[in-house]
Amino acid sequence: MTDSTFKRFSDPEIAAVYRAIRERRDMRHFTGAPVDADQMARLIDAAHHAPSVGFMQPWRFVRITDRTLRVALHDIVETERRATAEALNERSDEFMRLKVQGILDCGEVVVVGLMEDRERHIFGRRTLPEMDLASVACAIQNIWLAARAEGLGLGWVSLFDVGAVQRLLHMPSDAKPVAILCIGHVEHFYDEPMLQAEGWAKRVPTSLCVEENRWPEALPHPDA
Repeated sequence: MTDSTFKRFSDPEIAAVYRAIRERRDMRHFTGAPVDADQMARLIDAAHHAPSVGFMQPWRFVRITDRTLRVALHDIVETERRATAEALNERSDEFMRLKVQGILDCGEVVVVGLMEDRERHIFGRRTLPEMDLASVACAIQNIWLAARAEGLGLGWVSLFDVGAVQRLLHMPSDAKPVAILCIGHVEHFYDEPMLQAEGWAKRVPTSLCVEENRWPEALPHPDA
């Protein structure tokens, strides 16, 4: 028996981890029911236990409990949604039919951002300064998986003007918003990613993303 056997989770625990990974969805439809305070505390704590390069812990979380701020965030997202549709040219109408956020419908809204004064952290970032962003993404993934395990939906909204959100939340100039997270109860989880169900894109087969000893061949363009 190897040493790793003693460190291994039980079969049901392992299955639960993989289930959360596979059934996690970017949710856009919420019931509006409030999220229990203890649940939210657990989700934030899960995010805070994410790995970070140089243990810099660059994430900051702003819970939006003021309805006026929610509406303002919604308006910022809506402005960018229309600008994105314009930039998509021939796919503009298709994009505008998609539901891209649930800010006004979900139980909780959390803005996740990169902390200020990040340039002083060079451990692991001297040649890859963007690793602070990678660390924040790990925190978001943690909260996402924890939310799915708790039966809560989460949607990551990235359609917003960075400067507008900075000003709205009085963020320092060197701090940066990365995500608006919509968290809340849902009637059901999507059977597959919403954008796949809507025909926007398909999940790339795992085999096409992995190669041994060399870079994988370029994937075919989705419009080809």
